[in-house]
Amino acid sequence: MAPQSTDILIIGSGPAGLTASIYAARASLEPLLLEGEPSSTGDQPGGQLMLTTDVENFPGFPEGVMGPDLMSSLRKQAERFGTKIETVKASKVDFSSRPHKVWVGDPDAEEPTYLAQAVIISTGAKAIMLGLENETELIGKGVSTCATCDGFFFGGQEIAVIGGGDSAMEEANFLTKFADKVTIIHRRDELRASQIMQDRAKANPKIEFLWNSEVIGLNGADALESIEVKNNQTDEVTTLAVTGMFVAIGHKPNTGMFDGQIELDDEGYIATRAPSTYTNVEGVFACGDVQDKTYRQAISAAGSGCKAAIDAERWLEANVH
Repeated sequence: MAPQSTDILIIGSGPAGLTASIYAARASLEPLLLEGEPSSTGDQPGGQLMLTTDVENFPGFPEGVMGPDLMSSLRKQAERFGTKIETVKASKVDFSSRPHKVWVGDPDAEEPTYLAQAVIISTGAKAIMLGLENETELIGKGVSTCATCDGFFFGGQEIAVIGGGDSAMEEANFLTKFADKVTIIHRRDELRASQIMQDRAKANPKIEFLWNSEVIGLNGADALESIEVKNNQTDEVTTLAVTGMFVAIGHKPNTGMFDGQIELDDEGYIATRAPSTYTNVEGVFACGDVQDKTYRQAISAAGSGCKAAIDAERWLEANVH
């Protein structure tokens, strides 16, 4: 089958990708968006917000909005303006010449599935999880990966933060604005965090530390009730009565298929020419968490999706149309 050609192809359907498609569609570019497919590893169209319950910090929703409802509205808005959405997952790209080539399905197929003059990458990033049974089911029900997003819901409660780096210390300090007590659980006896972040956490009277410890189980069906913690020096297992657990052991950008095709930084995020969304490849743009390791918010992702669409529109006008 001959490849399908399009002016602009968007890979990824979180807030960044869908916002990019809205702007591109309103510019009469007739974008094609590959929204991905559900998988056993938790991937699904709509990105991380599909696993989020109440979103209270997205502008325009004074009473808050459910994550899946927000993504459904964005998707409908994109389609209203003419975005064509395919529920398929890209498997390979070739950015060595234009038009850019994108494969779906068999990456070894001789012919690509799509040819695109411009590509916007918005494949996002995943929080690295602990891999515990029922961990995914409890996301949004006591388990979280974002203190800025969910800290407000834990007022007056006792919660745990997992990790030993700067992110974990930052999350723990932020959460003490709401929680009565925050326990940092770290698998070693010393932190990886910078000294200033360590000092802040250790000086905070609401923060305690559990050293040489790992979470091995989560208790609670409809909401987190407690966690099982194992001391990796003594093998002693204790139950910690917390109603919230924030996992802060890192994020991994979804950039595997772009390695060797585009410039990535040391952590695997796509390098963009700030303040634009241009990458080092002509006609390829990146937005959202796939290139943002600082903010990781739905609203900042949506904003960068807007920028990517405008960048792509202007590039197409100057180089193709």
